[in-house]
Amino acid sequence: MSFFNPLLLFAALGVALPILAHLLARQKVKRTDWAAMQFLNRNVRVRSRQIRLRDIFLLLLRCLAILMLVAALAKPFMNEADAVPEGIGERRAGVVIALDASYSMGHSDGASTRFEQALEKIDAIVAGIHPGDPVCLVLLGAEHQVIARNMAFDPDLFDELLRAQSPDPESLDLDRVPQILNELVEAMDAPQKEVYLVSDMQAGDWGDRPVWFGEALATLGKSASMNIVPVRGGADNLAITDLELVSGVLRKDTAARYRATVRNYGTAEVANVSVKGVADGNTVDTKIIPSIAPGESETVSLFVHFRNSGAVRMSAELEPDSLLEDNVRRTVAVIRDEVSVLSVEGSPDGGQNFITAALRARGGSGGGENFAVQSVPWIDLPAQDLETFDVVILQNVPEITSEQARLFENYVRAGHGLIWFAGDKVDAAAWNKRSAPDGISLLPAVIEQTVSTGDALGVGRPLDPSMPDHPVSRPLRSLPEDLLSETRFRKMLQVKPSATSSTIMSLAGTAAPLLLEHSVGRGQVFMFTSSADSSWNNLAVTPVFPMVLQQMVTYLTAREFETPRLVGDSLSLSYVDEPDASEAVFDTPSGETISVPVSEHRSQYVAMLEHARESGFYLARVSLQSPGLPVAVNVDTSESDVSCLSAAETALTFNGTEIRVAESEADLLNAVEESRAGRSLWFHLLLVGLGLLVLESLLAKWMSRRSESGKKQTTPSAATPESV
Repeated sequence: MSFFNPLLLFAALGVALPILAHLLARQKVKRTDWAAMQFLNRNVRVRSRQIRLRDIFLLLLRCLAILMLVAALAKPFMNEADAVPEGIGERRAGVVIALDASYSMGHSDGASTRFEQALEKIDAIVAGIHPGDPVCLVLLGAEHQVIARNMAFDPDLFDELLRAQSPDPESLDLDRVPQILNELVEAMDAPQKEVYLVSDMQAGDWGDRPVWFGEALATLGKSASMNIVPVRGGADNLAITDLELVSGVLRKDTAARYRATVRNYGTAEVANVSVKGVADGNTVDTKIIPSIAPGESETVSLFVHFRNSGAVRMSAELEPDSLLEDNVRRTVAVIRDEVSVLSVEGSPDGGQNFITAALRARGGSGGGENFAVQSVPWIDLPAQDLETFDVVILQNVPEITSEQARLFENYVRAGHGLIWFAGDKVDAAAWNKRSAPDGISLLPAVIEQTVSTGDALGVGRPLDPSMPDHPVSRPLRSLPEDLLSETRFRKMLQVKPSATSSTIMSLAGTAAPLLLEHSVGRGQVFMFTSSADSSWNNLAVTPVFPMVLQQMVTYLTAREFETPRLVGDSLSLSYVDEPDASEAVFDTPSGETISVPVSEHRSQYVAMLEHARESGFYLARVSLQSPGLPVAVNVDTSESDVSCLSAAETALTFNGTEIRVAESEADLLNAVEESRAGRSLWFHLLLVGLGLLVLESLLAKWMSRRSESGKKQTTPSAATPESV
């Protein structure tokens, strides 16, 4: 036998109180005999023995009642090993049900989803829970949600709560599961504790778990009966893993090419995969992928013609399959009436022609009208209204004034783009000083010195073919390596990148960066450490230059709004100046309106919505009456591989632990029966204790009446000798 509250057993010392009272009542007093007592002695001795027996019997009843009540408060329970007779005690337990609600649980076998099968498993678990027993329900995902915490079990209420749940478009953070289960178990007041973790045992989550994870679950099993309840399904699933702008200009009356990537996560080949391109709810293009091998990805190009300016909700969609959540990939395209570029040239006979020619190059197609390019000399920069341009290119500009530096910072912070090229006329000290007037650097790096990268023959180093997967460098990654090797750099700036910058292109054989990027507010700044003319390299006369320059302009003009986010990410709305309203508003894809306070961070005003819980298009607004800013939110496709651990793999995972794995319905019923082996005796002991108190009270009252009746009968007989 064990006790849930063993410290309360010290209250059993209270049994000394009735014993002490009994002893005090027996305290002897001085006795004085008188003549008539000799006639009563025999009768009194007989009655005295009867009274002592009655008092001892009542004393025993009081002591036993106190012991029963103390034992009931200590909540004893007995296991089956204690050989408790059937029918004695109650099979009661506190139950924690952890339900995997990641979006892989929405995978269907054609008849039901894994989540629906999990609900049936839970129905079998709760069938044995007694009304009033403590029960917890937690949904497991990226952010675990406790739906019921130590709730007194009510079958109808719990069923209503359970049926209201559904899978979330999130992946499963399994690392934090032991922690939240342990917290729920520790806070539960019950003699027996049970934990049931219902999951599809997705291989990507459960396979190759670290040692500490198994130890954490094993430790949890010491304070509760731990049960794993698998629900499995097939591995077939197609998902769109990426949607990106490949080429084209986001301008009214132009076309752009998007690339959608489709992956086959299943084990069988899939044929005739249809992919739709959708703009603002209208299908604009459809492509068919002849076949996708298991475990492989295929891409299709989707062409979109933009007829109007403004924000366009773009998506690539698959036909419905076994898992719907990852069949859509979303992004936002910001279409302008015109994409205008200002090219500022630091040398009067320099490279503005190279930049203009590169931006207008369209493979001989005459597509130069996609960009409106205006070239001006450096001395004319103060006369330009930067707000009329989407992107500004500074080529070999010697320096800028402090006022111009602030103008450029505000220009980029508002969501525009800046491209900076080095050159012979660049004053490094002036740029380092002026580009960080408020401590926030405009350029992604600090300029140190000009260095030569050519050999004795004057041949420079080529581009490093290993580039990051960035929208600007992505087209170059598909080029033949010999074409990249034709691009040679003889001179460049040695720089010290800032902590917030990233390297897009570098020089082969060295770690020297050629192209860096960093964010300033809502905009981006690119920094070339070599020139845009032929004085330091031959980049401007190779096919690489138009590709890179056009990609940069397209990338910069596509970043006015936030880039696509994943479910679980934070969504932000940035302000250039202090806003009039103290709160921003986010409309969720399901139509819910969420108000978010505006806060100041690093001289910038930001409204942040923590943890986007839905996939789809959010609408960010500076106030309820303001126009919306669309933000695309997608699912994390790491959850799209829906293959599950087999029964043998699951058993091996928990081999050597006390964790039960309930594969079948019979296994689950047995697990419930074995987990609830302990019998709670407190209620029975409480009834016995109260019954003893009632019995003692009735007996004491009955015996008191009998004693008074005996006294009345004894008094006349005692008076007879006196009258003789």
